[in-house]
Amino acid sequence: MKETIKKMILEGKTSLGIEFGSTRIKAVLAGQDNMPIASGKHEWENQLVDNIWTYSMDAIMEGMQSCYTDLANNVKEQYGIELAQIGAFGISAMMHGYMAFDSDGKLLVPFRTWRNTMTEEASEKLTELFSYHIPQRWSIAHLYQAILNGERHVGQISYLTTLAGFIHWKLTGQKVMGVGEASGMFPIDIAAKDFDEGMVQKFDSLVQEKQFGWKLRDIMPKVMIAGECAGTLTEEGARLLDVSGALQAGAKACPPEGDAGTGMTATNSVAVRTGNISAGTSVFAMIVLEKELSKVYEELDMVTTPAGNLVAMVHCNNCTSDLNAWVKLFGEFAKSAGLTIGTDDLYGLLYRKALEGDSDCGGLLAYNYFSGEHITGFEEGRPLFVRSPESKFNLANFMRVHLFTALGALKAGLDILIQQENVKIDRVLGHGGLFTTKGAAQRIVAAAMNTPVSVMETAGEGGAWGIALLAAYMNTKKEGETLESFLQDRVFAQSQGSEIAPEKEDAEGFNIFMERYLKGLPIERAAVENLLC
Repeated sequence: MKETIKKMILEGKTSLGIEFGSTRIKAVLAGQDNMPIASGKHEWENQLVDNIWTYSMDAIMEGMQSCYTDLANNVKEQYGIELAQIGAFGISAMMHGYMAFDSDGKLLVPFRTWRNTMTEEASEKLTELFSYHIPQRWSIAHLYQAILNGERHVGQISYLTTLAGFIHWKLTGQKVMGVGEASGMFPIDIAAKDFDEGMVQKFDSLVQEKQFGWKLRDIMPKVMIAGECAGTLTEEGARLLDVSGALQAGAKACPPEGDAGTGMTATNSVAVRTGNISAGTSVFAMIVLEKELSKVYEELDMVTTPAGNLVAMVHCNNCTSDLNAWVKLFGEFAKSAGLTIGTDDLYGLLYRKALEGDSDCGGLLAYNYFSGEHITGFEEGRPLFVRSPESKFNLANFMRVHLFTALGALKAGLDILIQQENVKIDRVLGHGGLFTTKGAAQRIVAAAMNTPVSVMETAGEGGAWGIALLAAYMNTKKEGETLESFLQDRVFAQSQGSEIAPEKEDAEGFNIFMERYLKGLPIERAAVENLLC
């Protein structure tokens, strides 16, 4: 087996995916059977600079190079060879945000990530103009807010893109974007698989009096769908990616995609009536729809699969950060008590303990808001735990409430789809750090959605594998083969996974918790207003 893989690598019959996540950059090299054969990673963190959540250009480039070097070292350690060529590759990153460049390719203002919640005015005005929900995270909201703020750089913009689009541009020279990622920049016309022309014209008319010297399509990337070739790795790109100089140019590139689209791909959730939940620092659920929703909902983002099918996205800024902080605190206690408990064992112990708690968490209440949460109307957050004297305060309920609240805002958004729009979901697949402890979070998510939830053995590979699969699809697809059939027949046909159906008591308990969660929001509001950072 190792010799077969070695030959595969030497002949360049592989697909590389690199994804820039919120806390980690990951690379996955997949073989001819589309399964991962090597990986690399680089840990990083966003910075709050001048009240803007950002990553510096140095952090972006050095992180990418460090991640690739780690991958190349992994190949050498496992197979004893140098990684010199790849068959195809793709770039993915956290969706949305704002990267504006002038005609010389200079970044005009620091990268503004999805995490920033400073575009409320633009979001509201564009939603009204388009009769289409424009979330604060979207690139067009950031652009219009900069215009409303009178920021001088706007007139100098030559190219506006996202992090994934930027990296792809640097490696290939192509200013393009996959339709899934593009749908987080500006609304998409599902039939045309392109930016909605009517809305483009409305925006151009809206800002015409500013006389910027550009129209929206002049500065936006070209939209492409899964399966199309989006350029090749240039000599300059190869040197930028691999500082050792070993990597050869020429690998074909698939359109760059966002973490939502690669998450759908990595969990085989691109078909109608399927969905996936990605739960880590943030959490989002993607449900592929059979038809348009009956009306506009502020809580829901309308995006697409990498193939351009309509998706309802429930995105929440906060998920595991507060949960991780509590686990870390228990780890400090264990260490102080002279106990040695590994991180994975500690998470497993505490998550499984949560399953022993009362179905409704014994009356406990918590909010995991490290930052603002648009679904519940918060521009800022304060992590908060509260109980009454009558609450059943024990370790099981304490851990259970923090698992529940990690999904609280998500549940509020999903209830719109399930209860108000009567959206049917045949299967949901989970991936991300929350699902690392087998069975625990999976059972909680099943309770929240009242739907069976599966986790595949490959779920831990995440979006980096997802974009590698999109690269493989582009490079090897057969005549007429859809992305859905490629994944079902050539990637996941033999995949093993575990499914957990919702338990009635858990689902009822989550609903009771949600009543408490929604009624308690004024407590969180008071904390934001009175507890200064």
